[in-house]
Amino acid sequence: QVQLAESGGGSVQAGGSLRVSCVASGRTFSRCAVAWFRQAPGKEREFAAGINWNSGNTLYADSVKGRFTISRDNAKNTVYLQMNTLKPEDTAVYYCATDRLPATSSSGSTYVSTDPIRYDYWGQGTQVTVSS
Repeated sequence: QVQLAESGGGSVQAGGSLRVSCVASGRTFSRCAVAWFRQAPGKEREFAAGINWNSGNTLYADSVKGRFTISRDNAKNTVYLQMNTLKPEDTAVYYCATDRLPATSSSGSTYVSTDPIRYDYWGQGTQVTVSS
């Protein structure tokens, strides 16, 4: 059984920065994708950023591209999401998620999926609030 634990959320003014972390226990992230999703009140959960653990390839939603950076620490089995130039519309609960097996294309290459259905394990979420 895999447990994911997020930390690092909080409140910040617009233009500020926060870093949220996700640590896994029960299994390493090896061979998998790890993604950050977010869900604002009254809205659907949406993909923010993801990383292929082995290749290090990353993927970002257009809404966060250039402001957010996802990274990993192999030794700590931890994924980070550095969020800069935060906007009020970034306010949401941020969830870390990972899959049992990596999404694989018809050519055999693995990729980061943006579909939350694809992910098997989820953390409890951490609140990020950005005030104007």
